[in-house]
Amino acid sequence: MRLFDKRIISHFDYLLIIFVLPLIFLSYHLISETNEQLAEKQIFYYTIAIFAFVVVFLLPIRRKIRIIPILYWLGIILLLAVEFWGITKLGAKRWIYIPFLGTTIQPSELIKPVFILMLGYLIQQKPPSVNGYNLKEFAYFSFYILLPFILIAKEPDLGTALVLLFVGYGILFLIGVNWKIWASIFLIIGISSPFIYTYLIKDYQKKRIVDFLSEKPSYHVQQSIIAIGSGGLIGKDSEEATQTQLKFLPIATSDFIFAYFVERYGFLGAIGLIVLYTLLIFHLLSMNFYFKEDYIVRAFASGLALLIFFNMSINILMVIGFAPVVGLPLPLFSYGGSSFINFIVTFAILENLLAFRYMNLYSYERKL
Repeated sequence: MRLFDKRIISHFDYLLIIFVLPLIFLSYHLISETNEQLAEKQIFYYTIAIFAFVVVFLLPIRRKIRIIPILYWLGIILLLAVEFWGITKLGAKRWIYIPFLGTTIQPSELIKPVFILMLGYLIQQKPPSVNGYNLKEFAYFSFYILLPFILIAKEPDLGTALVLLFVGYGILFLIGVNWKIWASIFLIIGISSPFIYTYLIKDYQKKRIVDFLSEKPSYHVQQSIIAIGSGGLIGKDSEEATQTQLKFLPIATSDFIFAYFVERYGFLGAIGLIVLYTLLIFHLLSMNFYFKEDYIVRAFASGLALLIFFNMSINILMVIGFAPVVGLPLPLFSYGGSSFINFIVTFAILENLLAFRYMNLYSYERKL
């Protein structure tokens, strides 16, 4: 039993923890500087996340891998339930009230790890040929990608829906799809873009695009750019970070926490933070080379990398005025429980898939 336990721990990916911990420490430091009450709540979220990580890491995911489609369809049922019994906040119906717990859940957040896991499961069942997936196989995977996209976009939560869409097709791109299919898709999107903008995008989403394209950015973005500019090369002390301390910078601990970080640590700090994210993303993508035959690890690691990349990129571009404000948090950095716990659970699933990849061999040796 001891040998078995040591082997499991020996395949644990410690580099992931090394890359993630600085993000958590920096985030907590900024939140505690701004609001001690929020910092206390964030400690509570950290505690739940650690507990969730341990529980998920110990689950027999590989042994019970056939349960993944059931979890996926449960997620789809929850997204459908939002349409009929969802709670509306700020004009969007995204939450379901849980009467026994007296709280709400957001199915669009819960389905993210299950969505990536489902694609990994499907790819493991149907590995690509030498030339990549053909049109029939591409359509098969597209069904499982487009279904949650449509349901989440309808809430409406176009930001989350688009991230899932890009993650899903990004996984297929990395695993292998015939190049002719991608060429056809880009051509169709180019031709149909005017129709999509005119008939499929809601008025408030069009307003965000118009505001983004206009010469003058919104008040939030203006204050964010001022905060970033005032940080200079090396940043300011906490007391001198007036954009945040005097409440000019909106949502400084959540959506616009990157602007606060740059105000405190300057251009060099911003570069350091982006480099840290880049190292984490490239480490996850490198698993495509180390585990060429383990498609579920490849797909899940790639999906997690893309999830972090798109959330990080959109958030930072939004904060500096290069993208519309869509309310996507900075991964593992912005204040809040749902997104943070969800990412930690996703990391736990990947660590589980890595650590227990020789489970059958260990069980066989123990029987002997």
